[in-house]
Amino acid sequence: MAQLIMYSIPGCGTCARAKRELVADGIDFEERNINTNPEWFDEASRLGVTVPIFVRDGRVEIGWKGDSGCLFQ
Repeated sequence: MAQLIMYSIPGCGTCARAKRELVADGIDFEERNINTNPEWFDEASRLGVTVPIFVRDGRVEIGWKGDSGCLFQ
């Protein structure tokens, strides 16, 4: 299982850019599309109101390289 979790939604340019860069850098991660799983949506909702949201070792980071991302609520 990946140590990094990325919550995302389709059509979010910031999410797509983050995913491309993580893949290009060879970083293993689990992508959780919050539109496909109500549990993942609830988890993301407790963490923030925009995606991408990253969780690693209990730490939460919202956005990607200075871009706050896309509103999902």
